[in-house]
Amino acid sequence: MQIHVVQPGQSIFDIAQMYNSTIGAIAGANELPNPNQLVVGQALVIPIVGSFYWVQPGDSLYSIARNFGMNYQTLARVNGISPNMQLPVGLRLYIPPQPRRSAEINAYVEPIAGKVSPELEQSARSAAPHLTYLAPFSFQIQRDGTLKEPPLNNFRQIADNSGAVLLMAVTNLEGGQFSTELGRLILTNPQLQNTLLDNIIATAKRLNFRDIHFDMEHLPRELRENYNAFLRKAKARLSAEGFLMSTALAPKTSATQAGEWYEAHDYRAHGQIADFVVLMTYEWGYSGGPAMPVSPLPQVRQVIEYALTEMPSSKIMMGQNLYGYDWTLPFVPGSTARAVSPQDAILLAANHNVPISYDTTAQAPHFDYTDEAGKRHTVWFEDARSIQAKFDLVKELNLRGVSYWKLGIPFPQNWLLIENNFDVVKR
Repeated sequence: MQIHVVQPGQSIFDIAQMYNSTIGAIAGANELPNPNQLVVGQALVIPIVGSFYWVQPGDSLYSIARNFGMNYQTLARVNGISPNMQLPVGLRLYIPPQPRRSAEINAYVEPIAGKVSPELEQSARSAAPHLTYLAPFSFQIQRDGTLKEPPLNNFRQIADNSGAVLLMAVTNLEGGQFSTELGRLILTNPQLQNTLLDNIIATAKRLNFRDIHFDMEHLPRELRENYNAFLRKAKARLSAEGFLMSTALAPKTSATQAGEWYEAHDYRAHGQIADFVVLMTYEWGYSGGPAMPVSPLPQVRQVIEYALTEMPSSKIMMGQNLYGYDWTLPFVPGSTARAVSPQDAILLAANHNVPISYDTTAQAPHFDYTDEAGKRHTVWFEDARSIQAKFDLVKELNLRGVSYWKLGIPFPQNWLLIENNFDVVKR
């Protein structure tokens, strides 16, 4: 698999010839709506076995091989050249495919306005072969310890057909918001907890969920130990019934991090209690804030490296967004950016005839444009390069896997890169 960044003057025909591929293969892999309207700076996934590398000034066979995790003698043999050859700049070298490692992949799927659209169901069906877990969002805790179930439509059949595990996301959402008071009510009342766990177990058995995933947010500091105690009780009950138990954690960088979203999430305790955790490593750039990358790599790394001081890497799933945002400038507090898929973002750049830039620090693509009303916009989104950078981080830090928020957003490159990087665990 190759990632190619479109250069000025390049056509899809030129790119296909460069990689011994075809226009149809490249257009299909990237689901290009108009293959004849490529955007300068657009990243394309080239569906070939292995990849090619063009020698740059200062390169040696040894340095190239090291960068790709290979032995330089193997690289020379594959390309039919002498190991001692001085490489001319511009020489094309073939890089054989690298070994894949196993990883668990989760994706949340959220019905909108209480309905599962045909498009959302199809998104789940397409993604499911690449998933260990499929997580309908969400089973909402009620004040009497019962659960409000999301519409599931054919999600169970989709999971069964692809060998994915249904993950039961249990939340303290109330009225569309995470409720501090609902969290307090449940976490301070042992009888309500028992009722809730009875209902969770009965519902999971009835609907064939195999992992119970607690995503309780916006809890104050004083509920930290209450939440830990509840999770210990839940783990004992759920393990006795044969269920896995996981949790979602806000993106912290220290145990003492202040803020209403962070203080009750105890990384060390969750790492000890849960079978695995999902770190919500996204939303630095968010709909209600100023324009910036949604999941910039240095910030993601910082959260994960803190988590690694509190729990083993085998329990950590890195959170990853499948979307970006389009901000109207200048940013005004109280304004809301528009969510865009990677496919939407590329169409925007094409329609406004602007190139796509790439921030090599944040490892994220972005561009600016002016709309028909004369207003300036900035768009930050995800592409093959930004996803590959995150996958490289998962491999470097030996994490359990990746968890996506959320399905229903077209991003064909992501799923191709999963195939290229990982053997997805099926339980």
